[in-house]
Amino acid sequence: MLRTILLGPPGAGKGTQAAKIVEKYKIPHISTGDIFRENIKQGTELGKKAQEYMNKGELVPDSLVVEIATDRLTKDDCKDGFLLDGFPRTVYQAEKLDEFLESLGSKIDKVIDIAVEKEELMSRLTGRRVCKACGASYHVVNIPPKKEGVCDVCGGPLIQRDDDNAETVANRIEVYEAQTMPLIEYYEKAGNIAHIDGATGLDNVFADIVKALGE
Repeated sequence: MLRTILLGPPGAGKGTQAAKIVEKYKIPHISTGDIFRENIKQGTELGKKAQEYMNKGELVPDSLVVEIATDRLTKDDCKDGFLLDGFPRTVYQAEKLDEFLESLGSKIDKVIDIAVEKEELMSRLTGRRVCKACGASYHVVNIPPKKEGVCDVCGGPLIQRDDDNAETVANRIEVYEAQTMPLIEYYEKAGNIAHIDGATGLDNVFADIVKALGE
């Protein structure tokens, strides 16, 4: 039984680690984005409510985010645990999640916070390149193409996506930090957070996560 939350800024390698965690512990990866899309696609009551806000270009209120996320946790595949990704995002959401789990006689076992220095995140994110033709991904430092600016797979041109330019990346990191700091403090007070150095390489990061989760 493992109920865990995964935190980490854009570029911290959260997606890769989430995939490894769910494979090892055989628990569902619950991403808020996926739950929203699923509810909207199926036309559920909660999905319809969320869609109304989105259509107006407004943020979905905390109370509805909590309702949609906790509804997902009542499904059968969560009875032996889950990995939450993208929820909670605020202290209010964290408090409501704790109340919900408490009502089921349950609690969050561990919060994993993958920490990476801002300079490293900038390098990782601004260095990403994508083939305009086939969508193959590269990185100017970590996964460079054989010929600069040209896709190995199809010979198409490599481009930097708009949201990977330095200004946008710096803003995304700042927004994440401002939003997540109070959440990290909340879990530090609760005594169930583990800070993982996200700059030690994929395998070492995962080994540290497993150690923190206690096998």
